[in-house]
Amino acid sequence: MLYSLAYTIKMSKKGSHQIKDYFDFVVPPLEGFWWQDGVKGIDYAHKERFNFISCIRMPDFVTDDVLTWTKKEAAVKKGLDFSPVKLLTLTEGKCVQIMHHGSYDDEPATIDKMHQFITENNLKLDFSDKRRRHEIYLSNPQRTKVENLKTIIRLPVKEKKMNND
Repeated sequence: MLYSLAYTIKMSKKGSHQIKDYFDFVVPPLEGFWWQDGVKGIDYAHKERFNFISCIRMPDFVTDDVLTWTKKEAAVKKGLDFSPVKLLTLTEGKCVQIMHHGSYDDEPATIDKMHQFITENNLKLDFSDKRRRHEIYLSNPQRTKVENLKTIIRLPVKEKKMNND
């Protein structure tokens, strides 16, 4: 759904509907925000309990009006219900970020490195309803060998207070 909408916006330049302030852009990679209800951190043994929000970054000219037009246009072409898709504005804040290479199943070892970095740099995790684990998928798993997958992983952090907060 997200790619259908993103490419409908991108290709609008070839149609009669002209989007205000449009400029040509490269459709960015898929991103995901992950969490598990009732779990502090992540329980990798129970991936079936993951909740997620998938998204694709859009240029600033993509407004609610543009999205409304795009959903109608894509629904006609694809025969899908795009009503669940929303436009979100995100201010991510301070994060620790790493490039993970390989299988998604091997991410725990990469996350361990991130936790070590967080501890060594007087930081602490800062998860909340607005700050979640963030992944950016630079590779298409349907076209890339597992060992060549690249994923940017971000964890929200904040400075640790001197009283061991």
